Amino acid sequence: MPTENTKGIPMSLVMILLTIFLPPVSVLLKEGLGLQFLLNVLLTLIGWLPGVIHAFWVNTRGSAIA
Repeated sequence: MPTENTKGIPMSLVMILLTIFLPPVSVLLKEGLGLQFLLNVLLTLIGWLPGVIHAFWVNTRGSAIA
């Protein structure tokens, strides 16, 4: 997977912006449709900040265990 898109914006910047503004989308892109995504949707519905914190945690930890 390339680290930059065609406009030259680093993908990590895109992920950070998604994590802040749309936490479930960033978790979906990182983990796929699963428990972490559903948990993030629930946390985001409870309050935006818990969803953002969880999304940052998911996106900064190691690879998903399959």
